[in-house]
Amino acid sequence: MTKVFGIVGFSGSGKTTLTEQLIACFAARGLRVNAIKHSHHDFELEAPGKDSARFRSAGAAEVLIASPYRFAIVRELRGDTEPTLAEQLARLSPADLTLVEGFKHDPIPKLEVWRAGTGKPQLFPDDANIVAVASDAPVESTLPLLDLNDAGAIADFITHHLALDPHADR
Repeated sequence: MTKVFGIVGFSGSGKTTLTEQLIACFAARGLRVNAIKHSHHDFELEAPGKDSARFRSAGAAEVLIASPYRFAIVRELRGDTEPTLAEQLARLSPADLTLVEGFKHDPIPKLEVWRAGTGKPQLFPDDANIVAVASDAPVESTLPLLDLNDAGAIADFITHHLALDPHADR
């Protein structure tokens, strides 16, 4: 079973940059890593007017675009309920770890990325699933405080917290 770990925080705190760095750290350690990014905004994977976008515009419920390099499936919700994190995780291929950016209210172990400069409150006092805080400033907390600028140390923390084994048989 894939282990799941969340990266949460307010916009502008550095979640995406940290998640990208963590993916690189874990991949360099030989782990297979998946990532889920939650967005509150609409997004396009292919420019309007291109083939798969035209198929979706015509009414296709799902479009798969494939090449020798990658494939993507785009499902139009068309008013249906957004799938839960558990439903999204079930769609992914097996991996050693799935990093989840967003889905901050889901009951998974999470790291809060917090910067005083955002002017936003800290999340950890109200979320028992936050197991550590990564920041570039001192934070008063009984949780482990990690240096936001040291992705390797944060990867070590996640590895230990989830008991990940980079040498496990795949």
